[in-house]
Amino acid sequence: MTPSQIGVQLRDSQGIAQVRFVTGNKILRILKSQGLAPQIPEDLYHLIKKAVSVRKHLERNRKDMDSKFRLILIESRIHRLARYYKTKGAVAPTFKYEAATASTLVA
Repeated sequence: MTPSQIGVQLRDSQGIAQVRFVTGNKILRILKSQGLAPQIPEDLYHLIKKAVSVRKHLERNRKDMDSKFRLILIESRIHRLARYYKTKGAVAPTFKYEAATASTLVA
């Protein structure tokens, strides 16, 4: 489960509005301390997942020019976010988004 899914689950079933108020730490910090944090940040993961989905759609619908344009926007957002996370050290300095290998990242 991702940190946001854990937060939603705690909010809905346990009535905990903010985990940080109860524990003093955020969910992701708790997961990192236990060694359970995801390898790539959640927002980058979901952008890659969206790009894979749009690319799959474009394989079936080659004439969909709007989706092609949106894919360009999504992939530029991925590159921008990856560059930010490289400077912050959240992803490996050798991390590079490639459309051919993206489906293995989200599998």
